[in-house]
Amino acid sequence: MNYYISDTHYHHRKIIQYENRPFSSIEEMNEAMIQKHNTKVSKGDNVYILGDFAFSTPEQAINILRRLNGQKFLIYGNHDKVVRQNKAVQAEFAWCRDYYVAYEDNVPVILFHYPINVWDRKHHGSYHFYGHVHSPKVGHHVITGELVNAFNVGADVQDFEPKTFKEIINVQPTSN
Repeated sequence: MNYYISDTHYHHRKIIQYENRPFSSIEEMNEAMIQKHNTKVSKGDNVYILGDFAFSTPEQAINILRRLNGQKFLIYGNHDKVVRQNKAVQAEFAWCRDYYVAYEDNVPVILFHYPINVWDRKHHGSYHFYGHVHSPKVGHHVITGELVNAFNVGADVQDFEPKTFKEIINVQPTSN
C-alpha cells in the first residue's frame, strides 16, 4: 500500500503556532504523529513524504525515521536541509529526490513539494500531490485558479497522518 504526506515538520517548535496545530509541545506533536503514522502504515507499506520532514538535528531525524513504519521516500522540500546535508539521514530513506512519478492502478501521480499549475499528463487523467502550503488560509500561499486532480497532502489538512491515494482523492476538494 502507498501512503502520502507532506510538511510533518517534526521537532519544529514554531510550526505549532504558525499553523495552529492542536499540540502543546513538540514532544506531544511528534508522538501523536508517530502514533497516527504507525496505526495506519505497516512495515511493508511505502510512504512518500513530500518535503519538510523535520526541523531537527541529524540524530533526531534518524530517531524519528527509525520509529516510523514502512519504507520511506522523500521528495525534497524547501526546509529539508538536515537531510540534504547528511548522508546518514539520507540513508534512512529508500531514496530522496526533487520530483517523482508514482503510479496508482497505472494512473500517474506527480509528486512535488510545491503546487504546480501544469504537470505531466495533466489533461490525460494524471494527478498531482503536493505540500508546502500547509492548511488553506486566506493570504497565506493562496493558490489561484482551479487545480483539478491536484491535492494538498500536507499533515495539516490530513489530520497529521499519511493517507492512501483513494483517501486523498475521495475526501479532499479538488482545489485547496
